[in-house]
Amino acid sequence: MNLAEDPQSTARTRDRANKDMRALFKLDQVSVCFGATQALQSVSLSIAAGDRVVLVGPNGSGKTTLLRVLNGLIQPSSGTVQRPATSRQTLLFQRPYMLRTTAQHNVALGLWLRGARWRDACKQANEALARVGLAALAQRNARALSAGQQQRLALARAWVAASDVLLLDEPTSSMDSDARLEVESLLAEFTEGRLQTLVFSSHTLELVGRLATRVICLEGGRVRADLSVEDFLRQRASTESKLSLVGELR
Repeated sequence: MNLAEDPQSTARTRDRANKDMRALFKLDQVSVCFGATQALQSVSLSIAAGDRVVLVGPNGSGKTTLLRVLNGLIQPSSGTVQRPATSRQTLLFQRPYMLRTTAQHNVALGLWLRGARWRDACKQANEALARVGLAALAQRNARALSAGQQQRLALARAWVAASDVLLLDEPTSSMDSDARLEVESLLAEFTEGRLQTLVFSSHTLELVGRLATRVICLEGGRVRADLSVEDFLRQRASTESKLSLVGELR
């Protein structure tokens, strides 16, 4: 992809270089192999505290693998990864794992394991469920909830954990428009007014525009472009036919 240079882009590049000096995450020539499959190839990037980063690209481009590398679930085959030593991170999968118990207990258990009294944990869980609009379903088995409700429940777990970093893999996939808007609104609410770092993958153009400040385009496990949202939308509008790597955005 050939990107036109302009003074604003140059200034953003300089700002990004400054951010590298205080990076929360820093990947240097990171590659990940699963047998003969190269999931990531020589990926170098930095993410600073407070960044709102969206990963875009076709299926199989490496978005999920990159999120798992950031979270520490996958170690690179080569290269180095700098991760925050003390911040709380939450990774929300495309289909969040639900314990075979009530929605309330799905939230309370993590608090209890961190030392909260069970009664206090249940009280905080109820507050979190109310915040995500699931108060009426607190005693419902979590595995019986819809996909959108399970995503909101996962966000409730992230909220009570007071996570500094949210990593989300397709947070609104397979949802109808109403459920998608609810989850988008919750994500915007969670990150507003906090120096909270958000990294998520998405195929939804509207979600990119509403939540992100930066777009990383992946193809074949490589970073093809790293742009501000403004530059990404401008480039997409002017050269959309050439951007095969983000052709699945809708």
